[in-house]
Amino acid sequence: MRTATRANNTATGQIVAQTWLGIKAANPVQLVQAIGNGFPFAALERVRKETGLPMDRLAGAIGLSPRTLTRRKKEKKLSATESDRLVTLTRLLAQAVALFEGQKPSAFRWFVQPNRALGNLTPLEMAATETGAREVENLIGRLEHGVFS
Repeated sequence: MRTATRANNTATGQIVAQTWLGIKAANPVQLVQAIGNGFPFAALERVRKETGLPMDRLAGAIGLSPRTLTRRKKEKKLSATESDRLVTLTRLLAQAVALFEGQKPSAFRWFVQPNRALGNLTPLEMAATETGAREVENLIGRLEHGVFS
């Protein structure tokens, strides 16, 4: 089961990279290379447009302070670390959309609402770290299987 989940995460990561981020990656190796090169700033703007979430909240979730956000916008490029965090975040957002059966507004609302299962933090806040992102992913998996704790 865990292997299937990892395979789904890889496939979801590639789909997200191509559709939500506008990054051309036909396989995981190409996605890793694109991450290493740093995504164009436009990838973050595409996620903001797709989700309707405020830029400052998205930026915070990938570790960008307001000053760094301004600098990245001017440079028109994210760092490799920021790009990797953006892939993780968009993968979680896509999983939330799947959980809500394609209902994007409901999924994005859920993503920014405090959640008891996450210690009353929002999934967006939890997604700011790798450990937190895994917890959000686990929560989505439990909800998909009807486990509501």
